[in-house]
Amino acid sequence: MTDILNALVVLANFLVVPALTYGSQLALGALGVTLVYGVLRFSNFAHGETMAFGTMITIFGTWGLQSLGVSAGPLPTALLALPLGIFGAVVLSLILDKTVYKYHRQRKASPVTFLIVSIGLMFFIGGLVRFVIGPGDQIFFDGTRFIFSARDFKKATGLDEGLALKMTQAVTIIAAILVVAAMFWFLNKTRTGKSMRAFSDNENLALLSGINPDRVVLITWILVGALATIAGTLYGLDKSFKPFSYMQLLLPIFASAIVGGVGNPLGAIAGGYVIAFSEIAVTFAYKKVVSYTTSFEPDSLVQLLGTDYKIAVSFIILVIVLIVRPTGIFSGKTL
Repeated sequence: MTDILNALVVLANFLVVPALTYGSQLALGALGVTLVYGVLRFSNFAHGETMAFGTMITIFGTWGLQSLGVSAGPLPTALLALPLGIFGAVVLSLILDKTVYKYHRQRKASPVTFLIVSIGLMFFIGGLVRFVIGPGDQIFFDGTRFIFSARDFKKATGLDEGLALKMTQAVTIIAAILVVAAMFWFLNKTRTGKSMRAFSDNENLALLSGINPDRVVLITWILVGALATIAGTLYGLDKSFKPFSYMQLLLPIFASAIVGGVGNPLGAIAGGYVIAFSEIAVTFAYKKVVSYTTSFEPDSLVQLLGTDYKIAVSFIILVIVLIVRPTGIFSGKTL
């Protein structure tokens, strides 16, 4: 029985908790992508770099607060600077919409045109972020590192394996739950949220009903900027901030949105956890688990794929879903 418990602790420590954390980050990122697709009807490839931009502003705010001796106690100081990062990402999104997207929207440009434009903006924002903060890693986490450590867990349980829960992991999971709950409340209970859903379902009918399209677009970009900054900051706290990594994160985010059903918020959340658990489960080394659950002592790490192929898992799942069920798990597009 002890060996089974040790095996479960190994899985929880190195698979379940990291996958829940990573899935929460992907879910928040995919939620921003699916809002743009559902309301504005195009795939926003600049979303990953918007996450990087909002996180960069948050980092500057964090450094400013730290220099003044302000902290959040055991929590990361970045949480106090998060509103500044959200404001920066929202301002950037609104400026780009007014100067770029609005021009094409007024001319009824095709979704492909918007996609190409967003790719151009992706490189522009990415270059701007790397120019301002530099291309290297920026570690801005402070506060308590662990809520409980593996050593404390071993002492409390007497098991050979330890389970640790980092502060960043707990903050990420709790923040994702709160943000998702607030988003669903907004979309389903508020007048503005219902207007956005109506605009997404049938733009012409929504306009005939007196819904202001400019207001819908404004609120959409505000929400997208907020979601991008929160997702990017949580990812940066957990993994450290490196601008180029947010461009790489774009594939898992889009895979999450498409797997769940692009345009469907519930699908974006479900897709985020599907992709996260798939990536980590396929590249996880099961050697210790096999050793605890059987009498066999494997010589290899017992991995289905090496960690270098982690990004390929997202792509494989994306291709399979597009072949088997193109509309995704929840058959988007609908807010």
